[in-house]
Amino acid sequence: MEISHKVENGILQVAIKGRLDAATAPVAEGEINKMLEGKENRLLFDLSDLEYLSSGGLRVILSAAKEMRRREGKVALAALTQYVYEIFEVSGFTSMIPIKDSVEEGLKDLA
Repeated sequence: MEISHKVENGILQVAIKGRLDAATAPVAEGEINKMLEGKENRLLFDLSDLEYLSSGGLRVILSAAKEMRRREGKVALAALTQYVYEIFEVSGFTSMIPIKDSVEEGLKDLA
């Protein structure tokens, strides 16, 4: 798993590549929590290169989304593969977190 981030126009963009599962979730949570130490209150997850998502990985993303809501901010997920989208759909979280087809669409929604 690889996580990268950048801040552009006040939006924290977090890209996750590889597998976000029970083994990688604690590391991912620590890295994302560090990224959330900034003052940004808009967060976009770029999941275009996320190959696998377990319930532990889902919890990491939901935890970050809750933090954005606590800050009265916004969060969106972008560019999900069909498999990852189905995980969010089955778990019922597609109604809680906006899902956009592309990173550009997500940035536009959060702007």
